Amino acid sequence: MPHAHCFLLALLVLVATAGRAEVVLAPLFTDHAVLQRDKPLPIWGRADAGEKITVAFAGQTHTTNATKDGRWIVMLDALPAQVAGADLVVTGKNTVTISDVLVGEVWLCSGQSNMEFTVDARAGTWQANARVERAATEIAGARFPLIRHIRIAQTVAASPTDTVKTSGWELTTPETVGGFTAVGYFFARDLFQKLNVPIGVINSSVGGTPVEAWLSPAALASAPALTVVNERWTKNIAEYPAKKTQYDADRAAWLAAEAAAKAAPVSAPIAKAKTKTPPLTPHAAFLKANPRPRAPRGPGDTWTPTGLFNGMINPLLPYALRGALWYQGESNTDRPGEYRALFSALITAWRGHFGQGDFPFYFVQLANFKATYEPTPHQWPLLREAQTETLDLAQTGQAITIDIGNPDDIHPTNKQDVGRRLALLARNRIYGITGNDTGPTFAGLAREGSALRVKFTHATDGLVAHDQPAQSLEIAGVDRVFHPAKARIVRDTLLVSAPEVPEPIAVRYAWTNSPVANLFNGSGLPAAPFRSDRW
Repeated sequence: MPHAHCFLLALLVLVATAGRAEVVLAPLFTDHAVLQRDKPLPIWGRADAGEKITVAFAGQTHTTNATKDGRWIVMLDALPAQVAGADLVVTGKNTVTISDVLVGEVWLCSGQSNMEFTVDARAGTWQANARVERAATEIAGARFPLIRHIRIAQTVAASPTDTVKTSGWELTTPETVGGFTAVGYFFARDLFQKLNVPIGVINSSVGGTPVEAWLSPAALASAPALTVVNERWTKNIAEYPAKKTQYDADRAAWLAAEAAAKAAPVSAPIAKAKTKTPPLTPHAAFLKANPRPRAPRGPGDTWTPTGLFNGMINPLLPYALRGALWYQGESNTDRPGEYRALFSALITAWRGHFGQGDFPFYFVQLANFKATYEPTPHQWPLLREAQTETLDLAQTGQAITIDIGNPDDIHPTNKQDVGRRLALLARNRIYGITGNDTGPTFAGLAREGSALRVKFTHATDGLVAHDQPAQSLEIAGVDRVFHPAKARIVRDTLLVSAPEVPEPIAVRYAWTNSPVANLFNGSGLPAAPFRSDRW
């Protein structure tokens, strides 16, 4: 019975291999990967319990055994930059080879939509019509095979996970760059043109997300002041079923009304007068007056505290990095008083989890935006202030963008200057390319008669008011009523006064959601919004 023998043999092979797990590498180890130069290099993954694992790369060979739960890790010795791709080979019961691996500078880019914002429009996404300035030119010129990008898939997890889907590492070409984080790409391009070493960009970002979603469980439990986050989310989850029922009813009614508006006859066209525009169609008028109902946030939502850390940061630990870039805060502007503690906890925790000391952490201060939905004109400046206060942490830096936002669009398209300003921080503070790397930052004031002399750091090359006298300045006396003020630049200080305030004690600059901010230092970098009071 030869067929029976063949079946029996196949069955025996199946039984013999059923419990055998193949060696697998962690998600960031794919073809075309970039490893961090000049640091010990952790390489890790999964295998059978006790399985002997050998890792070979760049003339090094290291061996270890998988633990009882199948985890394994080896630490390669630090390597200099390598622009020629090489194979990284991992051998256990099977062999895994990832090819064209480089050694250079690796940066983790994270945050919400302005970090997620891609070089080119992404069909089927929230940014279907969004692209950076001069996108066609930028895309055509994107020929940098040593700049590489990997996108981490949007993943919410209830507890820390060790795997996640990715795009794989991609070389920078006109065909690929459109899907890269624009801020991360322009940052990397600036560095590459100065350093001429491989640059790896890890893009782990999700639009419309608050800082608490990116906190680790340990970070969220690190301070009593942060317990309000979990309390608020627990209440939200408890209320979710009723809100979901109401939403379903509202959505059904809205869709029915929209269908009726679509079917309604369009009025006869009228001649277009010089001062009139044609009336809206019934459907357009309906959409203008009836916004689509918003689904409530519930289980598995991207706003889940720790959910994005668990699903999109934890699987990257402990990949060797040079540093992190962060562009986020828009989704926390309704609670700016919490942000400093939350953001500081995030930075401290991420550094602890990656286990590489206080690596550089550079972030983007929120740009100017009207924020018409905010209850006061001061929500965004308060959030910006919380960001600036985070500079108390070691190895942090802030790229100020108060001059390059779009008052009418929360997603400004000038991502080139954002990337360049972040790169200035890295060039000056890490790579020894010295120069001014941030704008004038409030350092104090002194009363001089009926004026206040305002002092700054990062203004040794002087102050400049672009196009006109310095704008968006206010001063107040003991009555705490602020009045618009004028300023005279005296080298690296401002002398600020207003006739309505003969005895000033406090000053503010750019202290609205979308100010006219035209104060710069001699290096062309904008002054950070500030206030001297705490009223």
